[in-house]
Amino acid sequence: MDQTIVDLLRKGGYILYAKHGEATIGKEQVQIDIHDCATQRNLSDYGLGQAIDYGDKLRELEIPIDEIIASPLCRTMETALTAFDWDNVTVDPFWYEICSLHNHLPEKEASRLLETLTSKLEMPPRIGYNNIIIGHSFPVDIGLGRIPDMGTIVIKPKGQGEGYEIIAKLTFEDVMNLS
Repeated sequence: MDQTIVDLLRKGGYILYAKHGEATIGKEQVQIDIHDCATQRNLSDYGLGQAIDYGDKLRELEIPIDEIIASPLCRTMETALTAFDWDNVTVDPFWYEICSLHNHLPEKEASRLLETLTSKLEMPPRIGYNNIIIGHSFPVDIGLGRIPDMGTIVIKPKGQGEGYEIIAKLTFEDVMNLS
């Protein structure tokens, strides 16, 4: 590739799938309520800082962003709102559903989730812009695979029914070092 990731992103046409910032240690309560942050792991102070730095870096690099989509969990919403300070973050419950891939799902259900994932990731953003999804990590070798806190997968959608290509897998530190 003769262009840098930043050059590509400045032209638009990509999806940046980022895992939320570092969350507090622990597990979700058995009966998670997506409307009650007390039942969830939430961003740590470091995770809040990651979100701020991430948004600042994308603005510094002049990456054009159209849509910001987040899982409905508090840590993903807080990451999106902290990073981008936008009132137009769209919540998509699907990005929480993918967490169930960590469980031993029946093959039919896992296939449905992965087909939906492909369908969502093959749709290009508005011309000249990129979309950002703030979600969760995947199991190893499933979907987009393991993603570290505030890690980003740069995806090139190929169009409906045509799939997508993973252009880069960046850690938070990789993103902070882009120029």
